Amino acid sequence: MNPARRKSLAKLASALFSVLFLASLPALLLIAAPAREAAAAGQGPSTAAGPPRVVEIPIDGAIQPFLADYVDEGLANAASEHASLVLLTLNTPGGLDTAMRDIIQHIISSPVPVAAYVSPSGSRAASAGFYILLSADVAAMAPGTDTGASSPIFLIGGTAAQVDDTLKKKAMNEAAVYLRSISGKRSRNVDLAEKAVTEAKAFSDTEALNGKLIDLIASSPADLLAKLDGRTITRFDGTTLTLHLQGAAISGYQESSKQKFLGWLADPDVMFILLIVGLIGLYVEFTHPGLILPGTLGGLAILLFLVGSQVVPISLFAILLIAGAVALFAIEAKVTSHGVLATAGVLAMLAGALILVRSPITGAGVSLGVALGFTIPFAVFAVLIMRLAMRTFAMKQKTGAKNELVGQTGEVRETVEGTGMVFVGGELWRARSASRIPAGAKVRVVRVDGLMLEVEPAPVEAETHVGAAP
Repeated sequence: MNPARRKSLAKLASALFSVLFLASLPALLLIAAPAREAAAAGQGPSTAAGPPRVVEIPIDGAIQPFLADYVDEGLANAASEHASLVLLTLNTPGGLDTAMRDIIQHIISSPVPVAAYVSPSGSRAASAGFYILLSADVAAMAPGTDTGASSPIFLIGGTAAQVDDTLKKKAMNEAAVYLRSISGKRSRNVDLAEKAVTEAKAFSDTEALNGKLIDLIASSPADLLAKLDGRTITRFDGTTLTLHLQGAAISGYQESSKQKFLGWLADPDVMFILLIVGLIGLYVEFTHPGLILPGTLGGLAILLFLVGSQVVPISLFAILLIAGAVALFAIEAKVTSHGVLATAGVLAMLAGALILVRSPITGAGVSLGVALGFTIPFAVFAVLIMRLAMRTFAMKQKTGAKNELVGQTGEVRETVEGTGMVFVGGELWRARSASRIPAGAKVRVVRVDGLMLEVEPAPVEAETHVGAAP
């Protein structure tokens, strides 16, 4: 193949990938914006003397491992700052059992009393959130909130799975007895609480209060603290404690950089973008070996995607659909299908994107805008890169063809001063010579060194003139 054209195609492939990678950064940053809110409030309440301190730890979203770490650190921070109360505000559809139990264990062992508060109005503490609500020293709800619906759900590949009756009964009974054990220690209505597991029953704020599942209803955090001031509560270990919260100052506990980063990686849109960028990078590297940059960036994006997949459930079927879409794009570049294969690939990738992260607990998934915004450009890019690769391989010189160039003559197209360009055997080659050879001069190939020709001026043939005598 013409070395200059091969290098140009390789540079074009690398440049296209770099442009696409850079173009994806604004989308990633926009998605990450909510996680980069200012942390001016600091990492915990002040240690300065003054009114009682209340540390607020918001749980807003699915119960995930990184969120459990955040709550655990917040409780430890409140203890080290000798806070009077931890206010755990809840607005969650539920989450993973292991993360929920981790949070409950730290609530139970916390030296600082914990008030779980479903807030603001319109929020919910469903599924795992119901367990957390009932495990706290104080359980409260804002008007217009709900809780309950805590039947266990089995997830395989990010989707709800049907299991045999024995396993289902085993999980149901274990979940019910766990809820009975923690709610019983808090003197709550264990029989009614158990129905949230066995019957998936949900409760409004007034139903939960009348059913003795919670302690009170408060319209705001300030209203809650006012109602708790002077109240005597019983801790999980049976000891009693009177709360003194008059004039209490509420300070929020902020997520650490690590927790924000993991939370960002767990965003379905971010995960899909990372997956697509990773596939493109590896695709370019495989079709144009030696570019390094696309492969490195692609591998990094795939690794970040895998980190995120440890936090949220991923559909294996969606991964197969996306992989099949990539295969269809590659075939489209080789077969004349008039766009049929490419269209099928787009539909497969779009379907895979929409079900990539679709938890029946949270309902979260890749947004349609992001799915369309990255699927169609990926299809165009993949087909283009594959066609460039095919042209490269089709034009590659056969084995031994280079040796056939030795002894051939050609013409200098770019002055050879050390190196230059010559036209030999119907192709442009980069050449070098010990002497300067001007453009337009004839040269002869004396040696082939990889993709470089070593040339010398071609000998001038003697001419025979027929005509008048001198």
